[in-house]
Amino acid sequence: VQLQAYGGGLVQAGDSLRLSCTNSGRTGGRLTMTWFRQAPGKEREFVAAINYNGGATYYADSVKDRFNISRDNAQNTAYLQMTSVKPEDTAVYYCAAKGTWWSVNNTAKYDYWGQGTQVTVSS
Repeated sequence: VQLQAYGGGLVQAGDSLRLSCTNSGRTGGRLTMTWFRQAPGKEREFVAAINYNGGATYYADSVKDRFNISRDNAQNTAYLQMTSVKPEDTAVYYCAAKGTWWSVNNTAKYDYWGQGTQVTVSS
């Protein structure tokens, strides 16, 4: 499993942005795909997760009415559609993957990580 996150950039508050995470490595198995983020000086925090077939999703309270996670298994890609972004969404966004749906919001449970993509929201 080799994850690459991309799509970050500089946007204004209220704008929309879509992040992508592509798995270019071994694609077998049932991978949960998850987005985390880390702002300067803060711990990495959970954003959203989607199970292997897209049938289940889970969001952090801070984003659940604004962000949408989805996946296209034919493209080996997961997406994070961000809408109504706020300055507090500014962070490096990381995608991660693991083989189970348990404890999806726990960074320590993840086996695979992408390199991160910077999202900056100006006010």
